Amino acid sequence: MTAGVPLRALGRDFEPAVVSTIDARLRSIDRDHRARVLLAVESGSRAWGFPSPDSDYDCRFIYVRRRDDYLSLFPPRDVIELAQDKVLDVNGWDLAKALRLLLKGNAVVVEWLTSPYVYAGDASFRDEGRALARQVLRPAAVARHYLHLGERQRRTYFADVRAIELKKMFYALRPAVALRWLRLHSGEAVAPMHFPTLVRESELPAEVVMIIDDLLVRKAETRELGRGPLPTTVGALIDEEFERARDVWPDRAEPPAVNDKLAADALLRRWVCG
Repeated sequence: MTAGVPLRALGRDFEPAVVSTIDARLRSIDRDHRARVLLAVESGSRAWGFPSPDSDYDCRFIYVRRRDDYLSLFPPRDVIELAQDKVLDVNGWDLAKALRLLLKGNAVVVEWLTSPYVYAGDASFRDEGRALARQVLRPAAVARHYLHLGERQRRTYFADVRAIELKKMFYALRPAVALRWLRLHSGEAVAPMHFPTLVRESELPAEVVMIIDDLLVRKAETRELGRGPLPTTVGALIDEEFERARDVWPDRAEPPAVNDKLAADALLRRWVCG
């Protein structure tokens, strides 16, 4: 596959020293893992649009190995995890793993393909990946991904609604609003990754929007929002959207269409054999 235009788009607040370290780690992948990075992006709160002053950097990447690795009886792991510390979290998925998850409706892959912040990548690959996502994604599968994610986050962080870490509220709220967006935009399967945009396009109650706006401003200015009770209207919204999602999108597996699997296979072969 002929390389396309290289990608690079970072936020103005990205620390140059941190970015240099990420760049070095990405360069090491070819040498240490015999793999080529096709796309490396920022994920997490920075890309979602609600970072804190002390937010770490969550670099995620999609890579391909050499063709012989895919023909081996003993293939290497389909995940590469680099050293992690309090500032950096850099890891990635093999293209084959990413495509299998995409076919199942995993929204993480879509978020990587649509992240506004790119450390490195090939524009042709990203364009092909986005086109494939539009072809194969089904709203029901994506909705179930966000529902399971949101329910897990709610169980983890809202055990006591009288005293939650307020910044953790976004971890359950974002999936809930994504579910609302999918319900309001019938037939669409790719919800906006940028949380403020997601909020604007989801027709939320005015009181909820005011609470979100206030928390977003405070989160951007302080390292710690503290603990407090879960706002009643926010908790009600989260629970309502999760309940509606269970009714609208029942939890049943739907195998990908044959044409979708063939299209994913074709993309894999183009980039592995290129």
